[in-house]
Amino acid sequence: MNWLWTSSDLLAAMNGRPVGNLPEGISGISIDSRSIGKGEAFFAIKGDRVDGHDYAGIALANGAAVLVVSEGKLPALGRLNAPMIVVDDVLEAMIRLGCAARDRSAAKIIAVTGSVGKTTTKEMLRHVLQPQGRVHASVASFNNHWGVPLTLARMPEATDFGVFEIGMNHPGEIRPLTAMVRPHVAIVTSIAAAHLGNFESLDQIAEAKAEIFEGVVNGGHALIIHDSPQYKLLEDAAAAAGVSHIHSFGANPKAEFRLVEFSGGAEGSILWAGIGGRTLEVAIGAPGRHIAENAVAVLAAVKLAGGDLDYAASALATMQAETGRGRRHTLSIGGGTLKLIDESYNANPSSMRAAISLLRDSEPPVGGRRVAVLGDMLEMGEHAAEVHAALARPLIEAGITDVWLAGPLMAHLRDALPPEVSVIYRESVEDLKAYALAAVAPGDVVMVKSSKGTGCAKIVQALIESYPETQAEEYGAEGTEAEG
Repeated sequence: MNWLWTSSDLLAAMNGRPVGNLPEGISGISIDSRSIGKGEAFFAIKGDRVDGHDYAGIALANGAAVLVVSEGKLPALGRLNAPMIVVDDVLEAMIRLGCAARDRSAAKIIAVTGSVGKTTTKEMLRHVLQPQGRVHASVASFNNHWGVPLTLARMPEATDFGVFEIGMNHPGEIRPLTAMVRPHVAIVTSIAAAHLGNFESLDQIAEAKAEIFEGVVNGGHALIIHDSPQYKLLEDAAAAAGVSHIHSFGANPKAEFRLVEFSGGAEGSILWAGIGGRTLEVAIGAPGRHIAENAVAVLAAVKLAGGDLDYAASALATMQAETGRGRRHTLSIGGGTLKLIDESYNANPSSMRAAISLLRDSEPPVGGRRVAVLGDMLEMGEHAAEVHAALARPLIEAGITDVWLAGPLMAHLRDALPPEVSVIYRESVEDLKAYALAAVAPGDVVMVKSSKGTGCAKIVQALIESYPETQAEEYGAEGTEAEG
């Protein structure tokens, strides 16, 4: 059996104490008792809302081969007759295991951070590297203090490329995560007004993102977007962190890896990228200039990590978006069809503008409408009123005349829009969901965009459940980080 970890290696890495007859090894690691697979280890993490120890019995019933539990919780688990590894603290033990996984790996490691585009860039990297070797990458947005060590601990020893997303809500959060990941290539995709409630300026956000460079291995690479006003700050931070090779990407003529030209449409785009002295013509199965910019970063990272550039460029044509990050659906309604663009995973002012541009470029048939369904952008702090009202300008410039809004913060946008824009406003997402189900019509192109915490994904789900899907088109218009 090709174990992810043998039990002896688990015990050694985590400084654990065995209880009962441990299996020879485990096939995987889970922190969710509901979705754990047979033969996996269940790590009973104590979170902000729930304690995994309370679900240990369910994990066993669902096939867990061994429980990783805290010494202090052991008396309460006495009724369970199961193999266990007892540790001082489960999260700390998982961190130690993640570090052990990194120590034993010969993989090329790429880490991605940024205010906008992290997850899409990570998924692009996964997609283009898969034809070139064994790839291990973060699932969903596992980019925080438990998501990163969990992803590391799950990395098989025989991995060729590891791709990690690293996020943050506050200063100092990236530093310990990049120290675990120790990337060969560290990418900063962009700096934008995300989590403004926790920072005083974009420069402060950039300084927090720049912590990623502190973990870069000797001889490694920093890859920074040159189009950002914070480029020099990031470049200086990479140099101060001792990064050997500092590179830039973007449309700026000074960028080392350059977006030379871009031709976009509603169904996809073509870019010309200057990479390593070559100009590549690259088709992307996703619309949006922001996607093209991230694709240049992906191609650059592949080259810096020793991958095959031509394979990567070819693979971008079949890139698919994740749910909530630009996935398109064609729904049957009233003898016609409705185009639904699902951008409900998350939002900040920058990603809102990108999504509005996608809606602008999506041409409805005669009689159809472009409808922007927008929910609150969270974590904007004292800037909330200003940044929501400021969305009026890109909507007007894009010619969007039908805007449906939900949430207390979107009232600021409602008040900023001119009379010629048809505005529907509801205080709650549930009320707007009911309106949307009744108001959509054949020919409409409907884009739903919000922060994840607003629950606007319920509008997307309700539309899909109410109107049969004829096809799903996978495009990317990525938002920003979720829980960091």
